Amino acid sequence: MAARRERWWPAAIPQEHYGSRRPNARLEESPVTFDRLTEAEVAFIRERDGFYQATVGENGWPYVQFRGGPKGFLHAIDESTIAYADSRGNRQYISTGNLDADPRVSLILMDYPNRARLKIWARAEVRDAEQVPQLIDALRDPSYPAKIERAVVLHVEAFDWNCPQHIPQRFTLEELAESGYESSPR
Repeated sequence: MAARRERWWPAAIPQEHYGSRRPNARLEESPVTFDRLTEAEVAFIRERDGFYQATVGENGWPYVQFRGGPKGFLHAIDESTIAYADSRGNRQYISTGNLDADPRVSLILMDYPNRARLKIWARAEVRDAEQVPQLIDALRDPSYPAKIERAVVLHVEAFDWNCPQHIPQRFTLEELAESGYESSPR
């Protein structure tokens, strides 16, 4: 399935109103599709240690959850599939319940130091760890001592890189240490 921009950006009316319709219409007419991950997206995904995941509940309300783990815990399986081992957290299972009702999911992956953002739209398949032990082994990071309950396999339908204009630069302690910065004790 070729993901065309008009399918994911139903914004023609506000674009007309605010004067940005012409450049966006050219993107929609482009033969380029945004449903197959390239090496650029795969490399970006591999470097992330977390992402924001949005689902929608049966009540129609969106729900956003941060998913974190060791760098690279979100795996690109192929050009249209990504997956992660979902570890036990607060045991509310809101995202899992939402995905049972509606498999559509959106991810926002951030690289704050480089002011880059990748948005991914996908359909999720949630599989209990006991059902897919080989997949769990492939997704597991042996250095991360979390209890893995399930695999979340995401079938990518579209992606988009965002403008960096309003992304603040932020750095993790690890990134600061790599740059030679030494924090003072509090």
